[in-house]
Amino acid sequence: MDKKSIFKLIGSILICMSAGIIGSLFVGKEALIWYKYLLKSELTPPNWLFAPVWAILYLLMGISLYIVLNKKNSIEKKHALLIFGVQLFLNALWTPVFFGLRSFTGGFFVIILLWISIFLTFYKFFKLSKTAAYLLIPYLFWVSYATGLNLTIWILNS
Repeated sequence: MDKKSIFKLIGSILICMSAGIIGSLFVGKEALIWYKYLLKSELTPPNWLFAPVWAILYLLMGISLYIVLNKKNSIEKKHALLIFGVQLFLNALWTPVFFGLRSFTGGFFVIILLWISIFLTFYKFFKLSKTAAYLLIPYLFWVSYATGLNLTIWILNS
């Protein structure tokens, strides 16, 4: 791998991790205290698990993005990257809506849109690279799980 490719890979990973960084700016001490006292599903993982899981998911997303960026320019590639950008925006948006605004309803609707956009990204990436698409499967599963948790919190605390 040449120097340019290494920088492109690192850049792709950092772009994805920026969604988590942006989101984390909205999770201060007060938000964590608020979250601690919410009624939650018994299937809710411990708080310490979220950061490593998301780090792995952002890494996989970044590698997936890198693979697609290296594909020949085409209208399919443009559409795939646009949808990828939408899902990344929605990923970054969920935390400020759920934690910042403390909105169970808003968080749920954002995560539903996120799930749809991840699925569409998977579909578009699959046409360009099966490997790039497969790297998104853990992300799709985790967001499916998180959607259930978000819905449960909404129901239990409304």
